[in-house]
Amino acid sequence: MKQNTAKNFVLQLGSLASLYLSVAFFLVLVFGYINIRFPDSLDSVWQLESAASSIRLGFAMVLVFFPTYLYLTRMVNKNRRDTSDSMYLGLTKWLIYLSLLVGGAVLLGDLVAVIMGFLEGDLTQRFMLKAVAVFAVTGAAFYYYIKDAQGYWIRNEKTSVAYGAGAVVIVAAMLATSLSYIETPTEVRERKADQEQVQELRELQWAIADKLRVEEKLIPSLDDLYSGRPLPEAPEGRPDYEYKLTEAGFELCATFAHSSREDDFLPVRPYIEDMDRPFISNSEDWYYEAGEWCFERTVQVVDAR
Repeated sequence: MKQNTAKNFVLQLGSLASLYLSVAFFLVLVFGYINIRFPDSLDSVWQLESAASSIRLGFAMVLVFFPTYLYLTRMVNKNRRDTSDSMYLGLTKWLIYLSLLVGGAVLLGDLVAVIMGFLEGDLTQRFMLKAVAVFAVTGAAFYYYIKDAQGYWIRNEKTSVAYGAGAVVIVAAMLATSLSYIETPTEVRERKADQEQVQELRELQWAIADKLRVEEKLIPSLDDLYSGRPLPEAPEGRPDYEYKLTEAGFELCATFAHSSREDDFLPVRPYIEDMDRPFISNSEDWYYEAGEWCFERTVQVVDAR
């Protein structure tokens, strides 16, 4: 067999790099799953969404890099079984030990993060599960490559394949399970559209409030709001925004795919320039439910006497 030490060396390096990316982001996926599966009553909506984002990121990275790792490792092991190049085999062994050192230091950082979370009040159950996950995942990887440096898998190909098959089953099960704890891409898109609608309704409200302060009366319709630029439009497939005058003030209406969640929108201090002018007293109440929803606004008139 013609030897190509440089090519084989690069394949070995790629295999190890994809391994540590797979392990690191598999732990990101597991940590996000644990945070959602075992929530703390003190968790905010932002923290739960952050955990869901971790699951999505971990899922995408593992889905790409784990199959890459399996393919490259299969090629590397085949080359090592077929080669008699002592230089390549020696460089490979050095690379494995160096990568174990560097990768181990990086992955132990995950364990430090778990312990820090515990010291900062994370649930004991979550702490234990994350600690077990770190030891199990990194321990399995370290065991495989310590045996690999000893040449065990080269001599026992069937055992190596069985070890890899077990890893595939575990990773596939985790990927499938995690999907049930996050929103689908369609749901994520719809929720972003909901939040975009609220932001546009806020902009309409600010413009209405400006007109109210200047003219000391509410505009009869949204067509009287802007001059020279179009009104904001609802996302495609949703009804247009509505503006209705009421006895107490007005309503801004839109159609939402999901109900709002606590902490979706941080409160903002009402914008009031002149206290002797009419103003909107409940301008920052943006709670809504799925379906058509109207935000009722009350206009207050301050007696300047």
